[in-house]
Amino acid sequence: MNKIYFQGTFGAYSHLAALSISPKAEILPCKTFDECFLKASKDPNSKIIIPESNRITGNIGIEYLIFEYRLNIYSEYFQKVEHNLLGIPGTKISDIRDVYSHGQALSQCSKFIKSNNLVEHVRADTAGSAEMISKDKDNKKAAIASSLSAKTYGLEIIKKNIENENGNLTRFLIMGKNISQPEFEKKKYITSFLFKLKSKPAALYQSLGGFAINGVNLTKLQSYPEKNSFDSFFFLCDLDGHIEDQKVQKSLEELGLHCQDFHVLGVFEADKQREK
Repeated sequence: MNKIYFQGTFGAYSHLAALSISPKAEILPCKTFDECFLKASKDPNSKIIIPESNRITGNIGIEYLIFEYRLNIYSEYFQKVEHNLLGIPGTKISDIRDVYSHGQALSQCSKFIKSNNLVEHVRADTAGSAEMISKDKDNKKAAIASSLSAKTYGLEIIKKNIENENGNLTRFLIMGKNISQPEFEKKKYITSFLFKLKSKPAALYQSLGGFAINGVNLTKLQSYPEKNSFDSFFFLCDLDGHIEDQKVQKSLEELGLHCQDFHVLGVFEADKQREK
C-alpha cells in the first residue's frame, strides 16, 4: 500500500486533500513540513502532499524545502477550502469568546471573527486546534477547521462556510523521490523547475528572453534568497507546456546558458480547476 505523508494532524485540509486523491493509501501525519520532505527523500515508495499556495493569502512558504530536497512533482491538486466554526456539541455562537486556528485560516475568516467579537488565537494548524477544543470541553472556545476535523474529534459545526470569500482554493503538490513524468499527448501540462543565475548584470532579463521568443507562457516566477544569503537568489518557475514540446525545450536551453544551477522538478497535467 502506498504511503502519503502530510503536515498536521488528522482532519487537516492536507488530510482531506490526500483522501480525495488516494482514498486507499496509508495517510500519515508529520509534525512539520521538513519532516514530510525528509521521510519522502528516504522512502522512495512514499509520497507527500504539501500545500504550496492559497488563492487568497498567497504562498505557504515551503519553497526553501523544494529547493533543498528537489523531490519530483507528480501532480497538482486544487482543494476547495471551506472553513467551519467548530465547538463542543450544544454550543451557541453567543457562548463563544475565543477562537483558535492556523494564522491563515483566521485571516481568511476575519470578517466573521470581527462581526462576532471573537478573540483570535494563532495555533500551528487547523485540525490541531479542533483536537484541543475537543479535549478542553469549554463552550467559550471554538476552532476554525474542516468538516473532517469536526467528524474526527466529535465536534459540532456551529456555523458552516465562514470564510470571507467563496471559491477559496489551496494548491497542493504531490511529490516524491522517484522521477516520473507523463507521456507527451494533447493535454495541458505544466513543467516546474528551479534555477540560479550566473552573477552578472541584467541576468534575469536576458535569461527570460527565450520564453518570449518561443511563445512559452510562464505562469509562475518567484525569487527566494539562498540560505544564509541576501545577494544570491534562486527562482522557482512554472510554465505552460510539456518539457518534450519543441518550444519548451528551446526556451529552457536558452535559459540554461545563463544558469549556474538548473533543475527540473516535474512535468504534470494541469489541474482542471485552472480552466475555471
